[in-house]
Amino acid sequence: MRAGCCTAIITPFTENSVDYAGLEQLVHFQIQNGITGILAVGTTGESPTLNWDEHNRVIQEVARNAANKCACIAGTGSNNTNETLSATEHAVAAGVDAVLLVDPYYNGPSSLEIRKEYIEPVAREFPTVQIIPYVIPGRTGAQLLPEDLAILAETFENVRTVKEATGNLDNMRQTRKCCGSGYVILSGDDGMTFDMMTDPAINAAGVISVISNIAPKAVSNMVNLLSRGETAEAEKCFAALAPLFNLVTVKTLEKSPYGEVTCRARNPLAVKSLMNILGMPAGPCRRPLGKMTKNGIAQVLSAVRQVQTANPEILAPAAEFFNIDIDERINTPKYWESLSYPAYK
Repeated sequence: MRAGCCTAIITPFTENSVDYAGLEQLVHFQIQNGITGILAVGTTGESPTLNWDEHNRVIQEVARNAANKCACIAGTGSNNTNETLSATEHAVAAGVDAVLLVDPYYNGPSSLEIRKEYIEPVAREFPTVQIIPYVIPGRTGAQLLPEDLAILAETFENVRTVKEATGNLDNMRQTRKCCGSGYVILSGDDGMTFDMMTDPAINAAGVISVISNIAPKAVSNMVNLLSRGETAEAEKCFAALAPLFNLVTVKTLEKSPYGEVTCRARNPLAVKSLMNILGMPAGPCRRPLGKMTKNGIAQVLSAVRQVQTANPEILAPAAEFFNIDIDERINTPKYWESLSYPAYK
């Protein structure tokens, strides 16, 4: 993959099905605002809750709409190599440029096993498509290590990029040390992209972003400035976007009937809640994801109001494309009253 900003696109839902018309709108919005690529059915796209017919069709639709306009990456990873091979076969037939393989979750293979029994079979079977390992141990309980990434890069020309979401800068530096200067490291955390791209021992090439669902032009601009070495201007962009970056995971302290508990709204719950508030195609998250708490929605509203007040240009492309009045929507309760649980009980 080349340097730039790719969007891990949400999957918009109606109450019972995928909103394919809404998905097409979202893809066109991304392309119009200069995105480098679009990742279909990643974590942000709620891949665990899609059946395989839906999964395959979402990839087809994104690939069709992105063709000759931006790169298309398909999430085809799982904790079952045969399932991954089947999903990758379909994605390649749909015309994707790359596939993203999340570390196998729950059954917990070692890094050696992930390399030999998971990544290598896919790379060998599909030599014409780029294979991007997705390392996110906080969700999977497993981790493909830098040393095994290096062996893969030496062995397969199509496995020379990683989506790095360990949150561990030392691990990223080890990846660069093992894999060499030509290896492509993409940030998997919006909030860490600036540090990853400015640290010479990491030298990340870009990001697979969540917040670019809402602000593709602004996030792309930040990444492009960093790629050109214009660090001071990029830092201004990062500071302007920071309130939104903080929404990828929202933690609140809630009062239960038995005492205080911490509630963590994980991606994509907050970003989809914000998209619903703004009037973009999104719909609900699928169970077992549900709704945010009122405190969580308050954090979302605080962040978007801060951005709209200080840097209205960030949300201007969404306002124009979807014909929405941002100020009206973020200050009118009817747009968020149904998006939270009434109480922690």
